[in-house]
Amino acid sequence: MRSVPVKFLVASILLVSSAFAQNGPPQRYFGHGAARKDEMEQQKDSFKQWWGDEFVVKLTDLPVEGKVPEYRVPYAGHDYPDRGGGTVQSLFKYDQAYHRGRQLATEFERQDVGAHRANGRPERAPRVPSGGGLFARLRANAGTRGGPATPTWYGHCNGWTAAAIRHAEPQKSVVRNGVTFTPADIKGLLAEIYMYADSEFLGGIDPSINPAILHLVLTNWIGRGSHPLGMETAVGEVVINFPVYNYKSVVKNRSPRENDVQTWITYTLNTNRETDKSPANFNRQLYFHYVLDTDETGSITGGRFHGDSGQIDMLWAPRQPYQGGHEHNKRGNPHLDVKEVLAIWRESVDEDLRKKWLNIDPTEEDRLLPPAESTTVATTETPAPAAAATTETTAPATPATETATTATTTTSPAASTPSATASEASAATPAEATTAPPTEASTSPTP
Repeated sequence: MRSVPVKFLVASILLVSSAFAQNGPPQRYFGHGAARKDEMEQQKDSFKQWWGDEFVVKLTDLPVEGKVPEYRVPYAGHDYPDRGGGTVQSLFKYDQAYHRGRQLATEFERQDVGAHRANGRPERAPRVPSGGGLFARLRANAGTRGGPATPTWYGHCNGWTAAAIRHAEPQKSVVRNGVTFTPADIKGLLAEIYMYADSEFLGGIDPSINPAILHLVLTNWIGRGSHPLGMETAVGEVVINFPVYNYKSVVKNRSPRENDVQTWITYTLNTNRETDKSPANFNRQLYFHYVLDTDETGSITGGRFHGDSGQIDMLWAPRQPYQGGHEHNKRGNPHLDVKEVLAIWRESVDEDLRKKWLNIDPTEEDRLLPPAESTTVATTETPAPAAAATTETTAPATPATETATTATTTTSPAASTPSATASEASAATPAEATTAPPTEASTSPTP
């Protein structure tokens, strides 16, 4: 047996120690039980506000799988880490086009990133059910100067996640005042305008999200509404966000009040640099294994994770961006015109694709139909019972503030064979329950 040189052992120990110092030790949390009443009520109110429909809580009425249409799969984009200067490259071009070369937007970003480095780790926002930017940028001015170096995970992961959910990937270059913005440039501008924008909180008051809230939000928003979600994956201080667009569950009844559930979600990964065209099928799966508790009516009331389950911090949905300095974007870049950035994006994407895009809280320019035009809720059968019972699943109306042009008789995405996503092969899960998720052939995300 060959011995391992001491220098390699020392190097390995130093590497692990550095990782722990940077991100902290891996954290897991198993103390779940009944879902908090205020958190459950907030989810019901949020779904009612944006979809104009009831938040379904009965387990057997929820679809066991759901996905977004192929065109709606979020694009893989760069997370613009602070250590790389954030979005300064895209903002430099913006200043050339709109500020005659004066680096107003660029310098604001430099100062913002610089303050983050100087002041060390930020403080997490309070865990309360609110519609604001709960996860936020998390590079707030906390601590004192001379604090620790900027962790590798500080960046624009939530800005990219929000942009990839709300916008189709830019397809062509756009010229403004003699300056050409490539699709990569446009993606950088989109990530910046969403950096401090408000989000809709969709669960995660506890140190890790309660499995009952996790299941309910996935099945209502993606299963019934085909709407992607933002996911903050890391439990603890570290903040890493990705867009989720697909899930599949296997539900087995254990007793009249307990159900064992295995769920696989598919999410898009970030890239280590921005490109004009994002790589296809650049995704990963995350496996959850939990017990759901139900009451006498079959409604989900709480749950707990098994030891082999993944866990996440929270779920959220991006809301429309406002100008930097606005009440809903107080820390945003005031030298970057949000309406102009969105106009550049619209010009870079085919109109037919934009017309199919559906978001909660749309901007006036991207609203598909007047909010007064509502839609009829369709009732159809689920493709498979969640707990050995044949039930009906009701599709929510399109978001209350935005109605799709073909939404007079919508069909539940969980009620028929959904459109195949761009990562159909990797999103598939085995017919029989397993104790580990399917093997993913994808690249690891940049911290």
